[in-house]
Amino acid sequence: MSWQWLAWENLPWIRATRSQWRYALRNTFAMCIALSFAYSLNLDQPYWAMTSAAVVSFPTIGGAISKSLGRIVGSLVGALAAILIAGNTLNDPWLFTLSFATWLGFCTWIANLHQNNVAYAFSLAGYTAALIAFSTVNITEFNQLWEIAQARVCEAITGILSAGLMMMLLPSTSDGDTLMVTLKQMQARLLEHARLLLNRETADKAQVAHENMIGQILTTNLLRIQAYWSHYRYRRQNRVVNYVLHQQLRLTGVLSGLRRMLLNWPEAPPALFHAIDMLLSELEQPDCNKYKLAKILRTITPEISQGDYRQLAFVSRLRYFCWVYLDVQRWTRLVDNTDPAQRLTPPNVPALALESDRAEALLSAGRTFFAIVLGCTFQMVTQWDQGPAALTLTAIACVLYSSAPSPSASVTLLLKTLLILCVLSFVIKFGVMIQVSQLWHFLLVLFPLILTLQLFKLLIPKRAALWGQIVVFMGSFISVSNPPTWDYGAVLNGDVAKVCGVIFAWLAFVLIRPSSDDRKSLRHIRAIRRGFLDQLRPNPLASRNHYESKLYFHINQLKSSKNAQAKLWLLRWGVVLQNSAHIVWELRGWHTRSPLLSAQRDRCFQILHTIISERGVRSSQLDTVLDELRAQSTELSHRKEPDAIRLAGILWRLSCSLAQLGYSVPPQPSK
Repeated sequence: MSWQWLAWENLPWIRATRSQWRYALRNTFAMCIALSFAYSLNLDQPYWAMTSAAVVSFPTIGGAISKSLGRIVGSLVGALAAILIAGNTLNDPWLFTLSFATWLGFCTWIANLHQNNVAYAFSLAGYTAALIAFSTVNITEFNQLWEIAQARVCEAITGILSAGLMMMLLPSTSDGDTLMVTLKQMQARLLEHARLLLNRETADKAQVAHENMIGQILTTNLLRIQAYWSHYRYRRQNRVVNYVLHQQLRLTGVLSGLRRMLLNWPEAPPALFHAIDMLLSELEQPDCNKYKLAKILRTITPEISQGDYRQLAFVSRLRYFCWVYLDVQRWTRLVDNTDPAQRLTPPNVPALALESDRAEALLSAGRTFFAIVLGCTFQMVTQWDQGPAALTLTAIACVLYSSAPSPSASVTLLLKTLLILCVLSFVIKFGVMIQVSQLWHFLLVLFPLILTLQLFKLLIPKRAALWGQIVVFMGSFISVSNPPTWDYGAVLNGDVAKVCGVIFAWLAFVLIRPSSDDRKSLRHIRAIRRGFLDQLRPNPLASRNHYESKLYFHINQLKSSKNAQAKLWLLRWGVVLQNSAHIVWELRGWHTRSPLLSAQRDRCFQILHTIISERGVRSSQLDTVLDELRAQSTELSHRKEPDAIRLAGILWRLSCSLAQLGYSVPPQPSK
């Protein structure tokens, strides 16, 4: 066993940086202040204020504001739901059970259909109602229900205000500065990604790199949301940042299309790769402009009369990549340097990641309903006095972890956390708290303990979730109350109840498992294909930008999956249909006076309908279609007409994209 972690330089108080100390001190002070205020206000369970302060302890101002607003709205809605449901159903246990199970299932469903504030608010609305209602099963007066609901909301708001006070006193790094730095870094990473994809060799890590690139851009979208809440300047320029992220995602799609062309063009001239290196080096320069790039592109642009349709098509897309890259650079500079009062007007694009997995959301809602009914039935049969505490933890686990990438693992981690807290809280309560008579005496012990746990969370990333959950749930286990209680049996009974509540949730996740990664992949692929078929209509329901936004959302859904084949086929279908959609919109905007060329263009739409359906690719016809596209490209290239040469290049690009579907057929998920 290694004891190096006990060395002086490895201790958390020594290793922590200045920013980590500021974060840990801010959150620790917020939790202690929240507990003190709630205690001084004589709230019956002041430790929930400490928990509330821990939950909204976000590293950035925008994240803290966003999370606090979601928590306030969720707490108020949950309290209102608890009063309405419990106030009308307490006399009928089964009606109470079904009503609350339905409400929690509804909150779980909505939370899984949305992201960010809406999801967080409905999660809070669900388990805040459970927190209030399950503690009222033995009351006889409606006034008691109102007092309990009022206390829970006051405790939540007290924690939020304490966290907000400490955020003002010890502010974090500006969200806007972090966003702008990240946007500039993403531009540099796009060029690195281009170097990886646009080379002679087949990069073994191209798939992983492409998937990571998409995930990083979508993660930057979270920084955009935080910056929106932190400063009015970024609220004014929110459309610009959203447009920049859209264009960065489009650049990744263009790069994948260029790569497909190179892989299907083994005899590409060496001068092409030399020019690509020169273009990427020029794009790295701060004074880069279209004129400098055009001079490089001119050296590899063949005459149309030569009929080299493949090189013309490749150079055309390479030029498009360069122009879009410069456009993103320009808008980024405008956001960074424009007057805060000025509102820029970029092209209109939809917000990113507004889609959802409806089937999984419905399954999660059913699981929550089942778990609550199971727990309430157990409570009614056993008449366990600590049953409400168990039901509260069941509701929290089912609602919060239903949208986790691996919910069973998350619930197992929570169970491990509670077992650790059972021992820790018992030692603190009966070893320390029983020895003191004033709250501030206890805070002298609690403050360094929480501070150390906060530093552990920052310095041990592999265990960050464990330490974070210990900090959040510590208050409910220590149960600081006024006056304090010292009943060994009640404390142990309550701890066992909390553990049993998580076990109920774990049982629900075992019996009603989330969809396998194979099924999720198949479901997202079908959604992508369904959207692509809409793009083939003369008047598609979704715009080009909207379809791309949905496509990237679906591609990113299996980023945490360990099923390599499911991830591969989701990414492959996403890339193929994105490149095909680019070609569809290019064909839709391409016009010619030749009836024959127009007929060949319309034939492309028929071809795509022939081989792609919502159920998959018709592999029996794929080879025939690819041969037809290649034959048409060769035939058009011999006509030496500019329109014919350009159409030949587009058809060749389409065949390069569709050829990726012929590598193998993905297996259907096992039943």
